[in-house]
Amino acid sequence: MSRPEILAPAGNREMLGAAVFSGADAVYLGLTGFNARRTAGNFTPDELREAVAFCHARGVKVHVTLNTLVYDRELSGLADAVRAVAAAGVDAVIADDLATAQLVKSIAPTLHLHGSTQMSVHTPEGAKELAALGYDRVILARELSLEEIRAVCEASPIEVEVFVHGALCMSVSGQCMMSAFLGGRSGNRGACAGPCRLPFDASAGLKPGQPGRACHLSLKDMDYIPHLRELMDAGVASVKIEGRLRTPEYAAAVVTACRAVCAGQPYDEKLVRDIFSRSGFTDGYLTNRNDGKMFGVRTEADAAATRAATPKARELFRRELQRVPVHYELSGGVEDGGVKLTARDDGHRVSVYSADEPQPAQKDPLPGIERALGKTGGTPFVMDGLAAEPGEGGFGFLPGAAWNELRREALDKLLEKRSEVTPHAVQAFEMPTYPAHTVGQLPALAARFANAAQCPAEAAEKLQYLIFPITEAESIPEAWRGKTLLELPRVMFGRLEQKTAARLDALQDAGFAGAVVNNPAQLRYTDGWTLYGGLGLNVTNPMSAARYASLGVQGMLLQPETALTAMQAVAPGVPTAALCYGHLPLMLTRACPLRNVRDCGKCPGGGTLRDRKGRDFTVTCSTPGGAGVRTVFNPVPLYMGERLRELPVDVAVAAFTTETPARVSQILDLLFNAQPFDSEFTRGLYYTNN
Repeated sequence: MSRPEILAPAGNREMLGAAVFSGADAVYLGLTGFNARRTAGNFTPDELREAVAFCHARGVKVHVTLNTLVYDRELSGLADAVRAVAAAGVDAVIADDLATAQLVKSIAPTLHLHGSTQMSVHTPEGAKELAALGYDRVILARELSLEEIRAVCEASPIEVEVFVHGALCMSVSGQCMMSAFLGGRSGNRGACAGPCRLPFDASAGLKPGQPGRACHLSLKDMDYIPHLRELMDAGVASVKIEGRLRTPEYAAAVVTACRAVCAGQPYDEKLVRDIFSRSGFTDGYLTNRNDGKMFGVRTEADAAATRAATPKARELFRRELQRVPVHYELSGGVEDGGVKLTARDDGHRVSVYSADEPQPAQKDPLPGIERALGKTGGTPFVMDGLAAEPGEGGFGFLPGAAWNELRREALDKLLEKRSEVTPHAVQAFEMPTYPAHTVGQLPALAARFANAAQCPAEAAEKLQYLIFPITEAESIPEAWRGKTLLELPRVMFGRLEQKTAARLDALQDAGFAGAVVNNPAQLRYTDGWTLYGGLGLNVTNPMSAARYASLGVQGMLLQPETALTAMQAVAPGVPTAALCYGHLPLMLTRACPLRNVRDCGKCPGGGTLRDRKGRDFTVTCSTPGGAGVRTVFNPVPLYMGERLRELPVDVAVAAFTTETPARVSQILDLLFNAQPFDSEFTRGLYYTNN
């Protein structure tokens, strides 16, 4: 087993210092603007350069997060951000949007590219697809078991990184719109307000309109530190600590614990728990114990424990860890009128000379010299040997203060050399221009149904496309198949990826019009199918849309957080689509909130959550009674029926979930006739300035 990189969060300069001094091998931080933690301190371009110099001097790598969805108007600024990252000599960029990846490879091709967990990659084929797209590392979704992680590691042609400690989002990263649609702050844009930590109550017996009190969407923090040796054995290249919004003490405590376990040593479990937890920790995903014990909230007792533990954790980074081996070479002496001390590491070399002439020594000075040169405390260096070549008359005698000064001067110069930033070469790049989509035309209508029984036969004839989950394929009448697209799951845990690929092969000649891909992995096993991009691809700008089109996607649904003004800028040469009706899927989760109150085997396949305002959110399960995924839907549907001409897309999609067939018919009639909605609805974020 080789020890994985320990990757620590650095939300600001103080946290960066704590992570490095306590022994992190790499840090990840945000450049002001394009990153998934916009409320962290983050770094300006000048501060980033200083941070890289500080880290590289100590042998620590720097990964910069450019992992948010971007809009057309931001692409030129994003290109400038890539140039700033390259100029700072950063080691890697963590990217989500394919536009970011394209800009990195076009502008600074020597920068390493890591696929953000926001890409929802969680399968072997997903890792292979990122490799094909030019990524050097995949950061896996947090919901995987040890066996699933091992399977990805064994198949992946690129490095695999996993989260091992810190906050767990309830939703699969990149598939959550709850903060955006409930509060206008998008988690996919780095501004999550954390609404899942508020009351969402699955308890039975709540009276209509009664506010919920329990926090059944709040997961405990993950803690895989006790399992690090197993992850090492699985082939994980990097273990990541979540928490750029936390404290320097938190970073130091967790880094120290990870270093100890990787070295086969005990660690201070109480300090790790006390420095931050939510009623303890969970390893439920890793160990396949996906149950109600995964849930927890931050209590006053937890906060008190943190306050008490903070001074102890602060001691972990009061002095920096000595870990950079330095080899000394000593020459000269009495007859030379002085001594020459050379200090070198694995790539740098400096020399200094004594200010005083050594006097003849009464005894062998070498043991004392070695002791003086070995006193490297307060620096990142540790002595790794001394090659002594005394001149005529030997080294002679110099007072201890002189040897200490020689050591300090040599190590200061060596640190200065190691701090020199090496920028990445930058290529000339001209931002492509993209045509705008026409406005004012009536888009064609398509509809997505949860099952075949939900689709009215008379409506099927009038819709341009019918979209059904692939699990419904055998139930689709042959007469509909020529206009039917089979929707693939946004996430595929366990063996679902292999089963889905096999099902696609079996359905190849069944007469369907195409397939809707919802994950980059699905581009790998859909040969022979006409492909369309679905909700899970998170397309928000023309550059990423054009990239998907170049990969064979013949049309794509734009991400629902995209405002109409931003939507208009996306015209990739293939049809685009937008939702015109539907209860938006706010959250896609492997952990089930209903397990707080009922056993999975006794569940009918869904339920409701009551928020603190008394609103009910429908929860559905993809595999009732089994290991499926759950979707939490907005209680108020999106509706644009009488404003269809304002959608700057080719196709308007109505997404039906739990509606009855009769209700589906009513809503489709409203859409076909461009009528106002007949009950409460929302325009979503279509008329915002995002």
